[in-house]
Amino acid sequence: MEYKLPQRTENSNKSTYGKVLNIAGSDYMRGAGYLSSISALKIGCGYCFLCSTEKVINSVSAITPSIVFLPQNRVCEQINNVNVIEIGCGLGTDMNAVKMFSKVLDNAYTYTPIVVDADALNILAQNDFDQIYDFTNKKFEKLVFTPHPKEASRLLGIELEQVLNNIEQSARDITKKFNCVTVLKTHRTFICSPDGKEYTNTTGNSAMAKAGSGDVLTGIISGLIAQGMEIFEASCLGVHLHGICGDLAKEKLTQYSVMAEDLISFIPEAIKFLQN
Repeated sequence: MEYKLPQRTENSNKSTYGKVLNIAGSDYMRGAGYLSSISALKIGCGYCFLCSTEKVINSVSAITPSIVFLPQNRVCEQINNVNVIEIGCGLGTDMNAVKMFSKVLDNAYTYTPIVVDADALNILAQNDFDQIYDFTNKKFEKLVFTPHPKEASRLLGIELEQVLNNIEQSARDITKKFNCVTVLKTHRTFICSPDGKEYTNTTGNSAMAKAGSGDVLTGIISGLIAQGMEIFEASCLGVHLHGICGDLAKEKLTQYSVMAEDLISFIPEAIKFLQN
């Protein structure tokens, strides 16, 4: 891996390492808000604001004091006061989620990096959302999409089998359609950018095939971007580190027993491994 972790300096404070605004979680998927927020902090960002429902905030705040919480009706207070926005982990696709996604798109600066995952991708793929919101005409400059193959098929309007038969071309097609860095997640995750840069990841294993693993990846990528990394480089390094976490966790816990939160606990060891 040619990309290096962001530098840390002695003369610094929490603002030095960036702010993440995470719009994530719903009443029936509360863990997604936790996983995608804590992983951003664990990789080194200075702040993470979790914008979610009251039930999610109550649940996550009982687990950790490290996250700053933001009710959904106050999202605009921070939307242009952060270094990166991540949206979609466990968000749901109901009307409330659609309104939240639309509000973020309406109010975010076009130059603010946005990492779009999971349900935000599913909302974007819905035909009725395309009628409500003209996404491509907003011309966001720094987008990262992190679909798995099924989400990729929805974004492209093609069958899942077509995506699986040609992962690389499917990723390129998403990048072309949405002018984004695409992180198409498989056992060999493929990443491509609008300017033609490409990377195939080789870390990771089947232990990572658990609910919540993608939320951790989204948080890692967002946390790296918050610290000043360029979005393609952050995506490549984030995927690589995420895979190392899975490899280290497998050795400790076996391929059967690794949970998404275990990946977060191995981030420090993955950083040490990368630095050696």
